[in-house]
Amino acid sequence: MNIRPLISLALVGAAACQPDRQNRTSPATATRDSAGIRIVENAKPPAGSRVWPVAPEPAVSIGEQEGEDPYMLHQVWDATRLSDGRIVVANSGDGQLRVFDANGIHLETWGGWGEGPGELPELIHVEPWRGDSIAAWYGPRRGITIFGPDGNFGRNIFLEIDSQDPGAVFIQPAAVIAGGLILAGQHPHVSDPVVVEVRDAEGRLVSSLGRHPGDERYIINEGTDQARGGQPVFGAMTMQVPWGDLVVHNLNNRYEIRAFAHDGSLARIVRRDHASRAPTREEIDAYIEERASWHPVDLSPDELADYQADVRKELESFPVAERMPAFTTIKVDGLNHLWVQEYEPPGQERPGSLWTVFDPEGRVQGFVETPDGLDIFEIGEDYILGRTWDEMYVEFVQVWSLER
Repeated sequence: MNIRPLISLALVGAAACQPDRQNRTSPATATRDSAGIRIVENAKPPAGSRVWPVAPEPAVSIGEQEGEDPYMLHQVWDATRLSDGRIVVANSGDGQLRVFDANGIHLETWGGWGEGPGELPELIHVEPWRGDSIAAWYGPRRGITIFGPDGNFGRNIFLEIDSQDPGAVFIQPAAVIAGGLILAGQHPHVSDPVVVEVRDAEGRLVSSLGRHPGDERYIINEGTDQARGGQPVFGAMTMQVPWGDLVVHNLNNRYEIRAFAHDGSLARIVRRDHASRAPTREEIDAYIEERASWHPVDLSPDELADYQADVRKELESFPVAERMPAFTTIKVDGLNHLWVQEYEPPGQERPGSLWTVFDPEGRVQGFVETPDGLDIFEIGEDYILGRTWDEMYVEFVQVWSLER
């Protein structure tokens, strides 16, 4: 399947290009306007530079291999920290929101598996809602439950579906946007292109951002009963996240961050120097071996060998993307800075994860290194909140201090 850019830009006119000198310690930045689009061009920060240090040890760590039930985590898909310091953990294994104080001591548990008011089947996501309330995403209807700050059930939100649009049934909430709005759309790992929308606090359509690229995919034997598809080796992934009053949506196969206004118009492009290249044979082999290492934990040695052989055989038949990903993922912190995680080729992993940080206007600030193995859920003004595992696959939710 061919992935085509959503919007083709013709950079016409003699737009003035002025370097940004507001922060003389930051890498060089140049900005210009073209046809109403703000374009920010950034140099890559020096390799060894770090703008904000992360503490060497977590300030809070929640999770135990053996102990009281609230601390034994299972399938944590998300977590958030509230304005009073409480930590809300989305423990998807039992559909519970487990609430801890700022020191990691369990306070109470909300929700649970079920279909009644305040119950959360297939818990997916949690984040703050306006008025110090909490929004919890769940399935299978892709609804949102709002809890008050004290954990009392508030209400359910379901996205209105256009009965005339066959694809509308796949519209689901994705994130909270400032002002009590909801970013929604089709899942980019399933559809291509995908519809992206803004919904109000009742689930009603406010505006459409149009159709945008989904993940890079391929289909073989299309139109036959042998048709199957998948993602190429090193295939491009879709990045989507609210960024202030804009929405970022683009693929990660080039170092270009495209941000759209709520009416679907392209408002900002942020670029950073990056050398695009094709993957090597060694990197392809390392990719396959890494994927083969992801396996169920309850296999016998013989079952594991057969499982990994099947994975290797299947991946060897996949097409390979023309170029390596430019980055891994995108986050937006509590001060509206954009964090872009550097891509680590298989077999070349760093001791920690490296992020390029941009200010709210898209000007590069420098690198930040986060702890190895920490799956980041949220970045605040002075903290990073995420999940990690030990060698026994025990899950931990941790808070790490961030010094700006």
